[in-house]
Amino acid sequence: MFEIIKSGGLMMWPIIISSIAAMAIIAERFWTLQKKKILPPELVSQVWGLYRENKLDEITLRRLKASSPLGSVLAAGLINRKHGRAVMKECIEEAGRKVAHDLERFLNTLGTIAAVGPLLGLLGTVFGIIQVFSAMMEHGAGDPTALAGGISVALVTTAAGLTVAIPSLIFHRFFERLVDDLVVNMEEEALKLVEIVHGEREE
Repeated sequence: MFEIIKSGGLMMWPIIISSIAAMAIIAERFWTLQKKKILPPELVSQVWGLYRENKLDEITLRRLKASSPLGSVLAAGLINRKHGRAVMKECIEEAGRKVAHDLERFLNTLGTIAAVGPLLGLLGTVFGIIQVFSAMMEHGAGDPTALAGGISVALVTTAAGLTVAIPSLIFHRFFERLVDDLVVNMEEEALKLVEIVHGEREE
């Protein structure tokens, strides 16, 4: 492995750093975007029980807001429950946008790595071709060993750049879709509570 990295030349180092960053982001997002953490099961029914028993005081709402992203969205609506359905819904949508922004953390960086990876590989390829032509000028085209170094740099950096970019792009798209689904589910759960509070839906 070290020999492959060495044969790729200088451009291998930014590619390696990009791969480490991409792996760290992917692992962190898998850990953070677990559905049970974002949308705790039975949270809406628990909150409704507290509301029905008139136990949604300021401290309880603060704890609810800090408990999970869904809790944050529910708390935003419940804080304004006395101002009517429209205001509650608007507050939920505003909180949902903020939560969506938080859930998309690091995804822009992952998308950048996916876009830059092939370009770093291409730049390494250009450096390799330059080495090939330099070797041809110095030793002529008849010495394959003189050309091998530049060809190696060209091929290895291209392969390395694509190896980093392809998984990064796949996981970037996957996490974007996952965040969209989680946000939609969150808003649906929050709107259920709004409708129950205002008597527009059965418990």
